[in-house]
Amino acid sequence: MVLLANWTLTSKKMLSEVLSAETWLPSEMPEYAQGFMYMLGSLTASSFVVLVISGVLMVMNGPDTWSYNGAMRFVAATHFWAVQAFFFFMMLHLWRVFFTGAWRGGRGATWLLGAIALLIAIPTAFTGFLINGDLYSQWNAVQAKDGLNALGLGWVNLTNSGQMFGMHVVVLPLVLTAVIGLHITRVRMKSVVPPYPDAKSDSAKGTVK
Repeated sequence: MVLLANWTLTSKKMLSEVLSAETWLPSEMPEYAQGFMYMLGSLTASSFVVLVISGVLMVMNGPDTWSYNGAMRFVAATHFWAVQAFFFFMMLHLWRVFFTGAWRGGRGATWLLGAIALLIAIPTAFTGFLINGDLYSQWNAVQAKDGLNALGLGWVNLTNSGQMFGMHVVVLPLVLTAVIGLHITRVRMKSVVPPYPDAKSDSAKGTVK
């Protein structure tokens, strides 16, 4: 009963913090968090939103419209460039949080979730290229399948367009969305990591450790 009570109290405390309006709509933001480098995470998330919306539109209209329908070709192009923006901003965000020590202050899990999101995003994007059905995608599928067979992952049939379509449209996006959602939730709960202390000002005060 004691363990159940402790688990219940911990869950209630965590949920109250996650669902708090102050967590998601803070009235004040730290001054250091208003710079462009601290916007890279938001730009990555915004690119992901464009990816999801354009991807849903493409799935609703079917694969044949990606090549023959003018409006859907525009949506497909938007989806493609959103992928480029997503990885571009994600890599900049990764380097920024690495050099600013984003794991400080109990933020290690937040950093780990971001790294996992990157690892999941890579096969998600790759399976998207494989369902194009052109010669380039077929060549990549055959070459990558040989590599997966060497790793003992032959059950992942990259030449099976149906399997790749399901992986790209359902399985991997859902997992990636969940990981990104957890990552953003922890960022809102822990706030953005502050910069490293100014060594010069600390030395002048005699507080260098």
